[in-house]
Amino acid sequence: MRAVVVILTILIVIVSISALWSVESSISNGSCNIAVLPIEGVILPYYGLADFDLVITPEVVEAFMDAAESEPNIDAVMIEINSPGGTPVASQRIAERFRDSSLPVVGLIGDIGASGGYMVAAASDVLIASPMSNVGSIGVNMSYLEESEKNDEEGITYVQLTTGQYKDTGSPNRPITEAERDKLQADLEIVHDEFVSIVSTYRNLTIEAVEDIADGATMPGARALEVGLIDSLGGRTEARNVLAGITGKTPEEVVFCEYKSGFLPF
Repeated sequence: MRAVVVILTILIVIVSISALWSVESSISNGSCNIAVLPIEGVILPYYGLADFDLVITPEVVEAFMDAAESEPNIDAVMIEINSPGGTPVASQRIAERFRDSSLPVVGLIGDIGASGGYMVAAASDVLIASPMSNVGSIGVNMSYLEESEKNDEEGITYVQLTTGQYKDTGSPNRPITEAERDKLQADLEIVHDEFVSIVSTYRNLTIEAVEDIADGATMPGARALEVGLIDSLGGRTEARNVLAGITGKTPEEVVFCEYKSGFLPF
């Protein structure tokens, strides 16, 4: 059978895989005080699930956050988001880790923080984006290619041998039935409603306000600010000023601990 995977992501082509990561060194060198963590690429529960060059997993984030919280020199975490999304549970797990952190977490969206990537970003205590960032895409996708007509043309016959009415639902080798379509759509609505609820809680918006913009589309950061999906516009300078206010330091005293090659899996 073909496994159907629900993906909280917009349709963007990204190329393939990273290696596993373990924390082998300190985040701070003694002079920096803000741990910087990139949330880049597709969010997946584990490496090898799909063929992508850039992948982020809950385990990587949890290991980084554990290390940051254990270092006395670290006063806060800044997450830099460039992600089109990923699977819903992995995205939720990362978001919850940021939300439960003992350190303040400031989010900075780069080119894209969409779908599952936006769910993660929304968990920040303060969320910043460029006016030109792609933000939002609150929705769920389970689309796939159906190839039964192509198989007919090539003389390929799909032999269906299953137990259970829905066991091979989503097979690309036969047309989907109306009963299967209705069931999958109902399942998608459950995930969609949970996504809306998470954004509502994290962003302190009403369910109705989130539903109004939960059409799966992204929007520029400038529009995202108007509807409450982010807190301010800017880049690292704005993030530095926000972190200064949160930590009680001057902007000059806010020093980013840049992530090092080999410390993270990309």
